Amino acid sequence: MGRGKIEIKRIENANNRVVTFSKRRNGLVKKAKEITVLCDAKVALIIFASNGKMVDYCCPSMDLGAMLDQYQKLSGKKLWDAKHENLSNEIDRIKKENDSLQLELRHLKGEDIQSLNLKNLMAVEHAIEHGLDKVRDHQIELLNSKRRNDKMIMEEHRQLTFQLQQQEMAIASNARGLMMRDHDGQFGYRVQPIQPNLQEKIMSLVID
Repeated sequence: MGRGKIEIKRIENANNRVVTFSKRRNGLVKKAKEITVLCDAKVALIIFASNGKMVDYCCPSMDLGAMLDQYQKLSGKKLWDAKHENLSNEIDRIKKENDSLQLELRHLKGEDIQSLNLKNLMAVEHAIEHGLDKVRDHQIELLNSKRRNDKMIMEEHRQLTFQLQQQEMAIASNARGLMMRDHDGQFGYRVQPIQPNLQEKIMSLVID
């Protein structure tokens, strides 16, 4: 007894729906691979499950990106909006600019210059000379800055040395004063200046 025809409508039972999806998905992928081999066809297949998972297949002779580009050209339908198209163009422009800069850098290093004509070689030479001038100017600026810094350091060192000498002299003077006071106190007398009237008496005694 043959199988009955299945009505094509959404399967309400979740388990049955998952089982049916798995079987039919595998069947679609198998048919896509068969038609690719049997008919030498270019086939791309993308399936999104209800849970968001993706299954895709693309024939070995063409990648999916190339397949989508060909579809866009033949169908006349734009798969990318203007924003994405502008972004793609900007990426291409940056890649080309980067390639050009990499080539220019190799030329400045003296690499891959065999294909350059006289005009291009003169331009490379001018760029190198200009770069050397910039390097020399920066080198001179750094040397002058170093000299200024060395001069400032030497002047600061001189001032600090002078201040240190002054402090050492002041400490030595204070130490001598303390030693003299300690000596006078040890022997019980203090040196007093001679009073004017006493000095006159002493002079009169000497004269007499």
